[in-house]
Amino acid sequence: MALARTAVAAPGALVLTALLAGCAPTIGVEVAEDAADPVCAEVMLAVPKTLGEGLPKVRTNSQATAAWGEPGAAVTMRCGVTPPDVAADCQRVESADGTVVDWIVLTDGEGTWWFTTYGRDPAVEVVVPPAVSEARSSSFVSDLAPAVRQVSAKKHCS
Repeated sequence: MALARTAVAAPGALVLTALLAGCAPTIGVEVAEDAADPVCAEVMLAVPKTLGEGLPKVRTNSQATAAWGEPGAAVTMRCGVTPPDVAADCQRVESADGTVVDWIVLTDGEGTWWFTTYGRDPAVEVVVPPAVSEARSSSFVSDLAPAVRQVSAKKHCS
């Protein structure tokens, strides 16, 4: 009798799980021009489940993208963007494991920050919206080093 109840309950649990998964937010992220580069798949497999303190990874709607947070307040990442030329805004960021990643850092003056890897092809871009930048430091960018280092560095900030 217990076996029969389990057999009936299991399909119901699967339906409930599927319905709950359908409620999870999906963040719209524009796909990068070189998102199909095979290295981007390696980058995406290495992204962390949580970014910084309390930004959980959520689903996105495009290839070679990731997001952490919630709709309207999510940090987004795209692999396959065009590598930037060297700029005065190049900063070296060291992660806890000693990995160094060079980033070109830009802001629009209204609270949005863009971090684009320098010296790596394909490049990785991270966008931090005002809803996140106003509430916390952008030091969580160092958490992305294990993913970003899947793309070999060919140049470094000078």
